[in-house]
Order: sequence, then C-alpha cells, then structure tokens
Amino acid sequence: MDSEKKPLVSNAGAWGMNVVSSVGIIMANKQLMSPNGYGFSFATTLTGFHFSVTALVGWVSNAAGLSVSKQIPLWELLWFSIVANLSITAMNLSLMLNSVGFYQISKLSIIPVVCMLEWILNNKHYSSKVIMAVVVVAFGVGICTVTDMEINMKGFLCACVAVFCTSLQQITIGSFQKKYSIGSFELLSKTAPIQAASLLVLGPFMDFCLNGQSILKYHFSTGALFFIILSCTLAVFCNMSQYLCIGRFSATTFQVLGHMKTVCVLILGWILFDSALTIKNILGMFLAVIGMIVYSWAVESEKLAKLAASAISDEEDVKLLKDRSNGVTESDVELGQTKS
Repeated sequence: MDSEKKPLVSNAGAWGMNVVSSVGIIMANKQLMSPNGYGFSFATTLTGFHFSVTALVGWVSNAAGLSVSKQIPLWELLWFSIVANLSITAMNLSLMLNSVGFYQISKLSIIPVVCMLEWILNNKHYSSKVIMAVVVVAFGVGICTVTDMEINMKGFLCACVAVFCTSLQQITIGSFQKKYSIGSFELLSKTAPIQAASLLVLGPFMDFCLNGQSILKYHFSTGALFFIILSCTLAVFCNMSQYLCIGRFSATTFQVLGHMKTVCVLILGWILFDSALTIKNILGMFLAVIGMIVYSWAVESEKLAKLAASAISDEEDVKLLKDRSNGVTESDVELGQTKS
C-alpha cells in the first residue's frame, strides 16, 4: 500500500510563512506608501500588482509541471473574485472614511462574523473554551490598537461590507479546497488571474477616488520600484500561506492566530519606526498572546476528545460484530447437531 504523501510545508511552517510574509509586507508597504517614504498612495492598484505576480508564479508552476491545474466552474471563480475584490476595496474605503479606532474594531469583528457564517453555512459548533479564548484575543488586540472612535453612516456601511466579504472569502477558500479536492496553491493560481485583471482595471479609478491622485503622474524612482517588487514578492508568500492555513485549519483559527501579526507589527513599529509602545499596548499584547495559547489548547482538546469518541465507537462496532459472529457460529453448531 502506498504511503501517504507528506505535505511540502509543515503546519508550523505555513503559520511561520504567513506571519513573516504578512509582517514583512506591512513594513515594506509602510515605507513605500508613507509620505516620509516614497508616497505611493495607490493601495488598490498595488494589490492588483500583487495578484499579477502571484498569477505569473502560478502559471510558471503549472507550465513546469510543479503543480496540477484542476477544473473549477468559471462562475464560482468569478463570484469568489467579486467577493474578494469587494473585501479589498471596502477595507480601503473603511480606512479612509472611518477613524483608525473604528477601523480596528471592524477588523476585530471579523472573528465573530466568521464563527457565525461557519455555523450557518457549515453547521459548525464551538465549545465554551474556544468562545472564551476568542473573546480574550479580541479584547487584547482591541486594547493594543483601538484609540479614538468616530462613526459615520458611509464609513459604517463600508466597514459592514468589508467584514462580511472578508469573512465569506476566507470560509470559501476552505470550502473550495474540500469541495474540489484542490491544493492551496492550485486554487490560488485559479483565482489570482481574475482578481489581478479586475483590480488592474478598476484599481487606478478607485485610488483616484480615494486620494485624488493619478498613478500615471507618479514618479517611479529606483527606490519605489524596489519596494514595489519586494511587496509583490512577499505578497506571493502571503497569499500562498493564507490559502495553506485556511485549507488545513479553518477561517476562525486563521483569524484568531493571525492576530499574532498585529502583535509583531506593533513591536517592529516600535523597533524600526520609533512608534510609541505604552503600558496599555504591552498589556493588550500579553492578553492577546494568552488568548491565542488558550485557543490553541481548546482546539487541540476538542480534537483529542473527538478522536477518543471515535476510538470508543470503533471498539463498540468491533465488539458488536464479534457478538454477531459468535451468535452465527453457535447457531450453525446447533443446526449441525440437529441434523446429525
């Protein structure tokens, strides 16, 4: 019997890749887009560049035979791309229209929305331990990041669209991988070209609406080009690891443990950019990390409980089969004695 193929990237490796690439891309984009850096204020178009490079890597991988292309109905790829692009656009609009505090609150609300959608769509239930851990993580990250809080109707609606679309997109990634038995990178290479084409067409118009500047008038210096290429390279690993993590675990786990990136960004911002790090930030980071540890323990406990229940069920089935087998044997012996 053939042994099962081991994955090329371990679970810890997938999480490590996601954290490092996500934090790296935030730092690179900070330098690229900051007024003190290169002033490249075209976030939606930059995302189009990211998916273009990801699509190119996927095409090269398929052409070289490193990955296998599987069929997914075009209409499903199209609606997924629409949801994913709405998530990106609405997030950018939410950041522009809302205060930073409300923007962070809206991002934290992705966790309960993901839980609710997984319960509605996949009939998934959560234990009280998992729910408590999620609350602790959200509370800790909230202490770290939330400062001012201002709400307006346009910003609120954009935040609602962003949260819903982001949650639905992440759940769909896992659903597609299970439904079509497709690997994370193969799925990414299917969705990336559609997202790239739509974002490259619509991105410049969206960015012009957001900041009133045209990308055609931007001066692409050597330093700006270097950071764009670096950002796109990191985006390939970020996108790939996101699909890997969601495919292996769940959208909820990806959201909860993904807040480790927030902690890393705060620490690196303090080290590299002289950002303020207060007692409140440190307390929030400590709570968030404790919550992540508790969440990991709670999920692992649930898995062990399910395995134990499955083992008991298997033992009972084996015992029942043996009893039936013994019953049949005894009846055969009795019939044989009667005949004799």
